[in-house]
Amino acid sequence: MSTLIIPDNSLGTRPLKSLLCSLAVPSIISNVINALYNIVDQIFIGHGVGKLGNASTNVSFPLTTICMAIGLMVGLGSASGFNLELGKKNVNRGKSIAGTAAILLLISGAIISITVQIFLHSMLILFGATENIMPFATDYAGITSLGIPFLLFSTGINPLIRADKSPRYAMNAIAFGAMLNTILDPIFIFVCDWGIKGAAWATVIIQILSALLHAFYFTRFKSVKFELNNFIPKLKEASYICKLGFNFFVFQFSNLLVQIVMNNVLRTYGAKSIYGPDTPIAAAGIIMKVSVIFFALINGLINGAQPICSYNYGAQNYRRVRDTVKLVIKAAIIISTVIWFIFELFPQALICLFSSSEDDPLYLEFAIKFMRIYLFFVFINGVPICSATFFTAIGNVPKGTILSFAKQLVFRVPLLLIMPVFLGLNGVMYAQVITDLLSFTLAIVFLTDEFKKMPQKNYS
Repeated sequence: MSTLIIPDNSLGTRPLKSLLCSLAVPSIISNVINALYNIVDQIFIGHGVGKLGNASTNVSFPLTTICMAIGLMVGLGSASGFNLELGKKNVNRGKSIAGTAAILLLISGAIISITVQIFLHSMLILFGATENIMPFATDYAGITSLGIPFLLFSTGINPLIRADKSPRYAMNAIAFGAMLNTILDPIFIFVCDWGIKGAAWATVIIQILSALLHAFYFTRFKSVKFELNNFIPKLKEASYICKLGFNFFVFQFSNLLVQIVMNNVLRTYGAKSIYGPDTPIAAAGIIMKVSVIFFALINGLINGAQPICSYNYGAQNYRRVRDTVKLVIKAAIIISTVIWFIFELFPQALICLFSSSEDDPLYLEFAIKFMRIYLFFVFINGVPICSATFFTAIGNVPKGTILSFAKQLVFRVPLLLIMPVFLGLNGVMYAQVITDLLSFTLAIVFLTDEFKKMPQKNYS
């Protein structure tokens, strides 16, 4: 007979602010560390390889986005399902969901890795690689694709660890990789003189070690004790996981399409401008990496809130769900506003971290302009992200999916295709400004509607 551990109900009783801090702060720290790992990676590549090295990671980034699409769908979907079932006292199903998620991540990672190895060159052309960027991108993506199964596993299991109320372990698993990266990158790039290949091999090594740390946690889950049969994948649970996490897949997959469209638009209209095709792609890649800090903070905040919303919605404690969402949105707006000031006031300092931009005035000119315009509405961007996660946390998949789908595919992609026809490269930047405003408005409408429909009375 299996041993069941019924979790305590601190998610439903502990004071909300202290509970959110205890769950969100470690998640924020781990996300920021992971973001800094990517930024440090780009800094070393920029100074060790140059502008084309940064551009090569930009055109290779859609491969990471594919992994994020599947990893977050399975990871956040299973985390929501895990907490929802524990809130309902369905412990056995919670274990089955977690075990199925682990195997699903490994199988998906292996399939993606093999596919990339077979179609790498064609993929990079699709992703926007130019003739100058292609050699660097082939080396970088060809090597990093070997680590995709490990990247996918770590991405998906990390939310489950947080859902088990172990945010510190989840943070440390990420922090270990980031710290190791700051050691391996300069050694492989400068000391070994491996260039872009050195950065790629450092990434793969870190992904393997991170995956091992995440796998080890299954032996020390707090809420449940696993048996081998929990890791036999079940179609019913896989379907449930994908359903709950589908809006994250839609958001990331649509983000993949946006990256592909934007790189190709930058390549096309850059060739017609004074900047040429390579400079806009390289500059846009740097801005994307810098903005990762913003998303790291917001995602860390809402990842901390996810178990609280899921558990209390499952326990029918609706007042606590409302209070959690309101608290998270207030915090997200404050964080977003601070980040906005930094982006708008210090763009040159941020950009110059990644290369000797003074030697290329056109690159610096375009990058500063791109950062200020493209990220102009960052101070309201936290609200749509919080909203999409909230809907998934309470099992309302349609609203979360529509919100993610609308931002990227209904608003952003058409604007990226239409506006540059009239405004050239400026159209890429202003397309993002309009997209941010529209998605914020839609998120407010959806949240207001959901709060009206949510029962006012608790039934727990």
